[in-house]
Amino acid sequence: MLIKDLQDCEEFIAGDRTILRELLHPAKSDLKLRYSLAHAVLKPGKASRAHRLKTSEVYYILEGEGIMYIDDESAKVHQGHAIYIPPDSRQYIKNTGNSDLKFLCIVDPAWRNEDEEIIN
Repeated sequence: MLIKDLQDCEEFIAGDRTILRELLHPAKSDLKLRYSLAHAVLKPGKASRAHRLKTSEVYYILEGEGIMYIDDESAKVHQGHAIYIPPDSRQYIKNTGNSDLKFLCIVDPAWRNEDEEIIN
């Protein structure tokens, strides 16, 4: 059995400027997973950098509110929303609230640096 505590995961600033803690990644464990799972935080008024992944991604909003941008579309998002991001889509998210925007990032197949392109 594997149980990961978020507080035990190293915090770092990702290429898109979100504060990340990687919870599960098949390349960093013996887990038989296709996907990776990370916890992300954006401070009030901040936005992630626009980026593109070769893989599909899902954001699940845990706390806060913001606006999700995918290609030419945008929509308000808040706690309880799951957002599907197709492969090769230009994406970023902005925190429009007064508290931290916290969300899970599920990337399938698992995130790899070479699969991500920072756009701005």
